[in-house]
Amino acid sequence: MAKIIDLFEAYTSGELPRDGGFIITELLDDSSRYARYEVISYGNVKDIYQIDEGIMFQADGRKLYLLFEPLNYSAKHVEPAYRDDSHRIPYRYKELEIFSTKRQEKVMIAKEPVETYSSFTIANETGLNTSYVVYKDESASRTLLGFFEQSLWKTLSNSRSDAKNACKKLEDPLEKVMVPFGIE
Repeated sequence: MAKIIDLFEAYTSGELPRDGGFIITELLDDSSRYARYEVISYGNVKDIYQIDEGIMFQADGRKLYLLFEPLNYSAKHVEPAYRDDSHRIPYRYKELEIFSTKRQEKVMIAKEPVETYSSFTIANETGLNTSYVVYKDESASRTLLGFFEQSLWKTLSNSRSDAKNACKKLEDPLEKVMVPFGIE
């Protein structure tokens, strides 16, 4: 399995892969089970450095978003692109693959990644928000899918079968994130 470690620890210890890899950012709501995830593949790295807001990557990247919407979320009627900052992802419903769990909760996965050219920033970890780096190797895809299965199952308290089925929907969009930098 590909190595996965805390992004900020990897940066501090000098273990952050400079030739490309994957970043998972987990943004959990502290008052509900609502969660947003970003998966970023990065490559063509020019520089990586810390700024006040987080870690700046001067690199190209592709971001894929995943959203978990619990049954009691009150703004279901609002497109994810138009929600408040802590609940927003840059997609409308028609741009998302939507999986309904047995409890009628929703896992929304972007069909296409967002391109980031020249630079992007990973915000500092706060509260329940964490970021991880996954080293690129032939098992990176399995590692990423395993992370999401565990997170949907254990962190967000979904059934294991729902977590597995949601991850099956994630496979194709995840492949689109992995390809651009020769990461497969």
